[in-house]
Amino acid sequence: MSSTASRALARAGLLGVLLAALAAGAEQELPVYPGTVHTRIGNDLIIAGEYYRLAYFTTDDSMEKVADYFARHWRGLGYPTVVEGDLRNEAVVSALYTREGLQRGVVLRRHLGKTAGFTVLRDLWVRAPKKPGAGLVKLEGTLFSQDITTRDDPGGSQHRSSLVQGGLDHVRQQVSESMTRQGFSLVREVGTKLEGELRFTLEHARKGEQVVTTLSRMDEQSTAVLQMWVGSDRPDALPNGEAVRQSRAAWEREQREKKAPQEGAP
Repeated sequence: MSSTASRALARAGLLGVLLAALAAGAEQELPVYPGTVHTRIGNDLIIAGEYYRLAYFTTDDSMEKVADYFARHWRGLGYPTVVEGDLRNEAVVSALYTREGLQRGVVLRRHLGKTAGFTVLRDLWVRAPKKPGAGLVKLEGTLFSQDITTRDDPGGSQHRSSLVQGGLDHVRQQVSESMTRQGFSLVREVGTKLEGELRFTLEHARKGEQVVTTLSRMDEQSTAVLQMWVGSDRPDALPNGEAVRQSRAAWEREQREKKAPQEGAP
């Protein structure tokens, strides 16, 4: 494999690493930097249909020393290894476990005088089955869209980040109409200003599901749309339990009203 191909694969595999992580085979372990405590981030996430695990650690050691440890370790095991970055403010070290079909890597940043590391395990051979985005909108004029999924018994969540062509009000109307078509009810809408820019947060609910949508203006021609869908049988797992309670109550009333004429019929 050429150096250019290795770097391209490393960039593609680690682009979404700081956003989320997902298990890549229960028997496989994350990279570990000696003498530090590694904290897992998330449990079971999917990034662009691929499986990841992610953990983070901090150390007083320099970024150059940490990067050198992983590079020496993986090269010593005979794996193709790539080191990128200036080794002062940022660095990425990535190794391909070609026989196992895995990629192990570490993303390094300087933070509050320490080296912060995000260790990554990515499965190169297995892709998650495609599922419909439960309650998440796919809008006309979408320029970019990225999905992340988490799984947690007995519930789960899905996240979608999109950049949509169109003004804030136009995109907000598209979102509202799409959610209504899917059977969601608007239970709260809040408009706020951040650094002088208006943004909206919409909360929709349907039975035991909730979708929280945040819309913010990027420029005159585009709007950023961040959505989170949560579904669970645990009320405390939802970001707005009252919204879901109201939605469930409305649904139950609707069911009772449907049954009432049938029960009164001769």
